[in-house]
Amino acid sequence: MNKIIKCLLVLSGALTFAACTNDVTETETEKVEQVQVQKIEMKQIDRVVELPTTLQGYETMNISSTVSGIIDHIFVEVGDKVSKGQLLVRMDPTQYTTYKLQYANLGVEMGRMEALKEAGSISQQAYDQTKVQYDQLGETLALYEKNTFVKAEYAGVISAKNFENGELCAGQPILTLTQINVLKAYINIQEAYFPRLKEGMPLTLKSDIYPDKEFKATVEIVYPTIDASSHTFTVKVKIPNSSELLRPGMYVKTSIPVGKASTLVVPYQAVLKLIGSNNRYIFIKDGDRAKRVDVELGQRFDKYVEVIGDIKEGDEIVTLGQSRLIDGCAIAVASDSIQ
Repeated sequence: MNKIIKCLLVLSGALTFAACTNDVTETETEKVEQVQVQKIEMKQIDRVVELPTTLQGYETMNISSTVSGIIDHIFVEVGDKVSKGQLLVRMDPTQYTTYKLQYANLGVEMGRMEALKEAGSISQQAYDQTKVQYDQLGETLALYEKNTFVKAEYAGVISAKNFENGELCAGQPILTLTQINVLKAYINIQEAYFPRLKEGMPLTLKSDIYPDKEFKATVEIVYPTIDASSHTFTVKVKIPNSSELLRPGMYVKTSIPVGKASTLVVPYQAVLKLIGSNNRYIFIKDGDRAKRVDVELGQRFDKYVEVIGDIKEGDEIVTLGQSRLIDGCAIAVASDSIQ
């Protein structure tokens, strides 16, 4: 009998424990995250293509002499700023001096021939022969003068020096002159934008060296062909640089306006980034649940960013509290601000 009573007591206890367990399970409630939401809007934006490029001097010239000989004197050093017409190099002037004397002597002879011609004492043929010699010697003298006294073709800075005074130069570049008060850059742009790019269009440049500055530029040439392998076309950009803050070789980012577009935008702070990757995602309100949606980012402006993904205008994006969410969790829209 005692055994029967003990069994009944054990059975009764087990049933009581099970009942208590069921009561606890039934009384448990799912946690609801408090969030704030905002409707996703379609906005018309000024479409801007941002592309990197490297700056170049608008003109770069190798300074040399077509006359082989000894360098008599170089008047500049690397880094010197020069003006247009400034004397840069003087070659050995011996040949130039010889031709100058010959030209002066032939000039005297030419004057005598003109007097004789006016007096009718010489034939036209004799006069013409002397005149041809005189003109040819004048051209030779001008050539030697230009290549003996080498001057700057434009204002710029000396970016390289390859010889020293007294060295023999046989047509090799003595100096390199780079124009820096005006710069240029070449940008390769996707073919989809080819109809929108026009010569004379304005654009802006930014450099990490000057984060608070924007530099103005202009599309100078739109090259007429598309590269078949990359499906891009080239644009030449002209950059005024009177301040000379920018320099050839600098890396810059260009912003090129290519017209208006209608696109979906969301607050930038509502977009989350997957740790360890560059994947971006958002949460939208799907009834009383949070739905995670992977997105790609487009153009950013002010506090908003363009997003591309499985979303549509009117969807409600979670803008506050999204960092605590997982896909499918319960949410409720808070009437007041949340922590």
